[in-house]
Amino acid sequence: MPEFQTKRIVKHSADQMFNLVADIESYPAFVPMCEKLTIRRRSEAEDGTVTLLADMSIGYKLIRESFTTRVRLDRAARRILVEYVDGPFSHLENRWLFGDLEAGGSEVAFFIDYAFKSRTFGMLAGAVFDTVFRRMAQSFETRADAIYGG
Repeated sequence: MPEFQTKRIVKHSADQMFNLVADIESYPAFVPMCEKLTIRRRSEAEDGTVTLLADMSIGYKLIRESFTTRVRLDRAARRILVEYVDGPFSHLENRWLFGDLEAGGSEVAFFIDYAFKSRTFGMLAGAVFDTVFRRMAQSFETRADAIYGG
């Protein structure tokens, strides 16, 4: 299964970066390939975690797909977990971790592990997805600079 992970040091706080990544409805404005994102359901647990059920539509040239994920926002732990529900993948897991640094700014850790149901589609789209995931981490940093000052 393809996977990608990176850690980035950014000049914004862990809380600011958590808020930016948690604002999934804004993704079509800046996340590569994200054309549409709709939250179907939102619930909050007693421990303060928020769970979203969301549909995302992605597109690149002739490739168009939609999929559903469950997004768990754990503000206290500064962690976001994305789990696959339905769509073209056989597996998808995405994790974000945010931590403040003593010198200021924060470290943002991003991990994604995925596999397509169709081997043919996986071969066709796999290289595109690898490129997009690499650009995606940068797109959040660029968005943070635009919102919080760069």
